[in-house]
Amino acid sequence: MIYAVIAFGYQLTFATSGTLNFGQGEALMLGALVGLTLVGLGVNYWVMIPIVCIFGFAQGVLVERVGVRPAIKTRSEFGWIMATIALGIIFKNVAENIWGRDDLRFPSPLPEAPIEVLGANVLPMELLVVFGALAMMLLVEVFNRKSIYGKAFVATSNDRDAAGLMGINTGMVITFSYALSSLTAAFAGVLVAPLTLTGATMGAVLGLKAFAVAIIGGLSSGMGVVVGGLILGIAETTTGFYLSTGYKDVPGLVLLLLVLTFKPAGLFGKTAIKKV
Repeated sequence: MIYAVIAFGYQLTFATSGTLNFGQGEALMLGALVGLTLVGLGVNYWVMIPIVCIFGFAQGVLVERVGVRPAIKTRSEFGWIMATIALGIIFKNVAENIWGRDDLRFPSPLPEAPIEVLGANVLPMELLVVFGALAMMLLVEVFNRKSIYGKAFVATSNDRDAAGLMGINTGMVITFSYALSSLTAAFAGVLVAPLTLTGATMGAVLGLKAFAVAIIGGLSSGMGVVVGGLILGIAETTTGFYLSTGYKDVPGLVLLLLVLTFKPAGLFGKTAIKKV
């Protein structure tokens, strides 16, 4: 489900601006490291989560203002790609200088003894990841459907030009989508950190796999990224169990290639018709 949460962030920015934050993995990494620092200072894990979310929100605003907005204003097709990649590299270098290059252990807020669920041994933290990820995506969906700001977000997603003509500040909506995208990534970081090692390089693989999930499910479909995350997670787990953990990355990449070949818009995505 972590893949789905990160991929959900990709979908948020693509829906409003047609752009992606290729530093999404670094947003996850920074969230995890900031969370680790706060926990090390004595902040309770549950109190730390909203603080990290605020940090992620601010980081997303920075990425949009510095890397994406100038490219959108100049209608550069590739400027935002290089800008978000460059910012991701900068964030990684900053993290290495502050926290070092060695991976760090993030203490788990829950017992580390596995519990039996439907005949399988599952760590309590793994259950928290699943329910936390679902809760985050549900909150975003409720926000979009019930709040006036969420409706502005949906309107911009449907037709940015028309939304602008109706008086919606589409620039602010795009900024908010990037902020919300980085917030979800930072939240995912503090969820997954206790299950893995925390370090400056932890976001690279997770961000790449989440991008694959977004492509498989469809960048234009929120439900698609959830299903794509489940498909990739099941494929990796099944391959690791029956074959070898060394091959667990293969099925997802093969599926990605198949989707790009036969359904480039994704399993749940809509093919856009561009008039020329």
